[in-house]
Amino acid sequence: MKCLLIASESAEVLFHWTDPEFQQNIQAQYGASQEEGQGLPAFEDSISTLFAPIIISCSTMVDRLGDSYTSFTTENNHIYVLHQFDECLYIAVNGDGEEGEDDLRRKIYVMKKIIEVLFGMVTLSSNLLRRLRPQDTEQRARLWKHLQSLLETYSHLRENDQSFLVEAVERLIHPTLCEQCIEFLERRLVQQLNSSVERAREEVLHAFILVHTKLLAFYSRNASTLATSDLLALIIMAQNMYPSNTDLDDPGPEDVESTSGSGHESFYTPEPSPTDRDMAEDSLQTLEVPPPDPSTPRRVFLEISSKDGLYPMMPHSMYCLPLWPGITLVLLTKIPTNNVAASVYKYLEAFAKLEKRLSEGQEGSAATRGTLTIHDIRSKLDKFIKASAQLQNVWTEFKNRAFARGGTGFNKLIPWCKNMKTQLCGIYRQCFLIDSGPGDIPQRLSPGLQERAQTMVEKLMDWKDFLLVKSKRNITMVSYPVSEIILLPYPECIDLDPINLTYLEDFPGLIHFICVDRSTGQMIAPSLNITERTTSELGKGPVAQFIKSKVWSLVSTTRRFLRKGYSTVTLRDGDFYFCYFLWFENETGYKLEAGDIPILPDDSAPIGMLKLLRYYSKNHQGEVVKCYELLTVHLGVIPTEIILQHCRQLASKLWEPSRNPLL
Repeated sequence: MKCLLIASESAEVLFHWTDPEFQQNIQAQYGASQEEGQGLPAFEDSISTLFAPIIISCSTMVDRLGDSYTSFTTENNHIYVLHQFDECLYIAVNGDGEEGEDDLRRKIYVMKKIIEVLFGMVTLSSNLLRRLRPQDTEQRARLWKHLQSLLETYSHLRENDQSFLVEAVERLIHPTLCEQCIEFLERRLVQQLNSSVERAREEVLHAFILVHTKLLAFYSRNASTLATSDLLALIIMAQNMYPSNTDLDDPGPEDVESTSGSGHESFYTPEPSPTDRDMAEDSLQTLEVPPPDPSTPRRVFLEISSKDGLYPMMPHSMYCLPLWPGITLVLLTKIPTNNVAASVYKYLEAFAKLEKRLSEGQEGSAATRGTLTIHDIRSKLDKFIKASAQLQNVWTEFKNRAFARGGTGFNKLIPWCKNMKTQLCGIYRQCFLIDSGPGDIPQRLSPGLQERAQTMVEKLMDWKDFLLVKSKRNITMVSYPVSEIILLPYPECIDLDPINLTYLEDFPGLIHFICVDRSTGQMIAPSLNITERTTSELGKGPVAQFIKSKVWSLVSTTRRFLRKGYSTVTLRDGDFYFCYFLWFENETGYKLEAGDIPILPDDSAPIGMLKLLRYYSKNHQGEVVKCYELLTVHLGVIPTEIILQHCRQLASKLWEPSRNPLL
């Protein structure tokens, strides 16, 4: 019984997703009310009828009180969570008890992030965002089914993958191979692609290799990086295009005789994930979505940092090239008209700041002086809008009101600020979201160049089977030596025996742990995969499922405590003892004194570690501040002082400086 819906202020459904149980419930509810002889109402009409009173009441409360409810529970224990983003209302519902308010709120924010990655700055205009609901039925079916599939993919990963549980990237731990792959991506892939005449003026900025959801190697030109949230969104898209089917993709451990992966090679076509088959069969979902064409890039909008500052939602082309089932090469290219997007963002930011100051009551010249000012960008904007007659008319009217002598028009400028933002977003949409006409030259890497990129990775052929197994047993508690995890070589004076140094032997009583470096967006954790062919050392039975459910519950619990201002949590649950620590360090590894963590209300946005890091960094100006998290699960019979000692030793061993940085 799950549902997620996006609606406009006028109660128009812009997007919806439901699971089969929710759909059957709606059809039973509204089908019973039909008169005899009439057919069932269209599902979209039924769901619109169901949510219309909630949407209208929420909109009325915002208009009259400036506030609205954010969640409620019905008599039949259905949980509704609502969040207003500008003029769009997001509603998430759960009626089977599998998700709480925090889970639903996080799902809403993830959906918003996915839409931003797919539509960019168009999401800043409520008028243009209504294009989530195209008038053409087939086009709407394709778009909605794509968004629904992405949401299903995220939900599946959130329930089964630890990296999406804590929202950090997990890398494959094999320093030598990772280093070789990064060098290979730089010298034999990116440099050759960017020097080719077939690249259609596109420039490869980032290249990385995924083994299922884990990152094997990542290379960026000009030392630029990707935001962790963007990288996780791209992994969702890659998994949605080429879903991991573990039993088919992965050879069993008995099939891998050595790290060279020399064995019988079988190639399979990945089947659709079970979640795709379980999707509600809406009348708009009957249209089949064709399989992805690797040669056709996806337009994505990602955050970039440059010498001029931070620019969100800049357009890129994403090429997702399958190497083997379960292993994917992803290329991100900079398109030739990228500077247009940067200019649009600057102007949007200027008008947004002006609108905010005018709304706060700063009239006249004081409002314009406080922005990047409109006077400063006036001449640049005059040149920028020459190609758009409609924007030119709006800009001319704005100037006549804003720069009139005496400033008499400032009290009426707010609607014109909104109009300017809508027109700027319209230009952005025309440049980056409307497909080229048949006579236009396609701006993409040529298919021949993409095929050449795929053949360049033959170097990984001998490692293929090893990587597929490694992705499911990246780190284990019983067999993985600590000396393999630490990526910085030990001094020669320290003698380590990798045979005897396992987690269980070094930390007796430790069952599981998750370490997260929020500064780089990386995480390390022993594998918790429970499938027919690959298992953790906990096995396949109820014990393994029980431990996994405890880990997922622990993460949810610590997030609630963190929202209330606690950076350390220890609790006993039956036969287990859980610990959670959040701390900050400077660049030299010196632990900084813990400050007061802001206390957030229960209905606030999911806690964001990077926001917390920026908050803490304000007290340490000019100093690099790093943020770490550690979660551990011990047997309850272990003395508390031993558990705390384990946590200190584990943290110091895992986060030594890496000679092979991820990003």
